[in-house]
Amino acid sequence: MDCAVAYYRTSSQTNVDGDSVPRQRAACAAHAARAGLTIRQEFTDAAVKGADRIDARAGFQAMLAWCAEHDCRTIIVENASRFARDLIVQETGYQVLQQAGYTLVASDDPDAFTASTPTQDLIRQVLGAVAQFEKANLVAKLKAARDRKSAELGRRIEGPLKDATQVAAARRLAPGRSLRAVAEAMAEEGFRTVTGAVLSAAHVSRLLKDTRLANR
Repeated sequence: MDCAVAYYRTSSQTNVDGDSVPRQRAACAAHAARAGLTIRQEFTDAAVKGADRIDARAGFQAMLAWCAEHDCRTIIVENASRFARDLIVQETGYQVLQQAGYTLVASDDPDAFTASTPTQDLIRQVLGAVAQFEKANLVAKLKAARDRKSAELGRRIEGPLKDATQVAAARRLAPGRSLRAVAEAMAEEGFRTVTGAVLSAAHVSRLLKDTRLANR
């Protein structure tokens, strides 16, 4: 049977000893049985509000660390509100998990996180617009930095500044990727040449060989 973990959340510490966790456990176990999944581990966040971000939850982060170590990619919750009551937190959290390769399932409605509703569509559009703005803002900042450096040197720099930020980005994106794939991934984050082109494989290679971050 495929591996899964169960995640429980209670809004107050007193609920841990009440019927909340047993109810959530029963619901998750029932779904696992129907779906042919084996719950290998359970994780709980006590006294965590439904509006708290997932990266601020100790139990949730411990769960992700365990899942990464044991190659377990399915997370079961009782319902969508147990994962998060705030729709923004719910949608952003789901997107983060999806991009990391996890499947998040609500036992009462397996399609809850993938369903298309007017509210969810609006949130996704807003999040997409924010991401696009952040990319454009990063590109603008990099261009301004290149312009300043060009003025200092008295010559035009035809590529992005080779600073510690770029070295860090290249090394973060490098595992499992070719130099060309790293360049494409960096372009998605705004690291491009002054003309807006994707970095060359040779440039990425130089970034990866940079020793400035070797001892950090």
